[in-house]
Amino acid sequence: MTFNLIRVEVADHVAWLTLNDADSYNALTKGMQQEMMDALESLKERDDVGALIITGSGQAFCSGADLKWLTKESESGPCVNLEALQMLDQLANPLVLTLQELPMPVVAAVNGAAAGAGFSLALAADIVLAGRSAFFTSPFLPRLGLIPDMGASWMLPAMLGRARTLGLILLGERLTAEKAAEWGLIWACVDDSDLIKDADRIASRLAAAPAHIATEARRALAAAGRQSLDAQLSYEYQRQRDLAGRPSFSEGVKAFLEKRPPDFGRR
Repeated sequence: MTFNLIRVEVADHVAWLTLNDADSYNALTKGMQQEMMDALESLKERDDVGALIITGSGQAFCSGADLKWLTKESESGPCVNLEALQMLDQLANPLVLTLQELPMPVVAAVNGAAAGAGFSLALAADIVLAGRSAFFTSPFLPRLGLIPDMGASWMLPAMLGRARTLGLILLGERLTAEKAAEWGLIWACVDDSDLIKDADRIASRLAAAPAHIATEARRALAAAGRQSLDAQLSYEYQRQRDLAGRPSFSEGVKAFLEKRPPDFGRR
């Protein structure tokens, strides 16, 4: 499969999806979103891929939506291009859902700016690493009068709470990588020079784990967010009954008793 706006590489059971339009700071144009969807649909069918890393080329992770694409000129000045805005429902939202439904864990390696929809894209990953010079910003409300989209208004309160979320989206200020890690929004802030190496190390660990870990983790947390403790305890019990009957559990126990790393193989 050939791409113009992204790069896709697979090595040692880890796939790298790199946003590759550095001149636009990797803006999420229609073309880029379509290429990303095509790549994800292809990757989720591959038995040799156990983890996915998303990062950006150049000086930014992703600058968000391309405002030139989302607007058109009218007699009164720039106005929304409704046809382009429909892509939020037709491409951007399905992109987030696809990332959350991939069978493999997703790691975001955030270099530079993750702004607007780029912020949302990073949040859609399972584990987020950010270089020390990276930052996150949601300028929708103070700059454009629009609400955060691509799931950010759902994800941010769950991660940060109401007070910090409101501050971020009302003020639109930059949240540094160090502060994001301090607040628990991301897994870690690392030196810029270590970002790619650390992302690859984490993805390699994830790829060596049982193939169903991402799906089970996401579903367990989603269930916990919508039901009582009693119901969640029942959910945990039912999942343990199923998972304990799988070969991965048997291999894990054998490896523990034999004092060796488990070998779960690839799907």
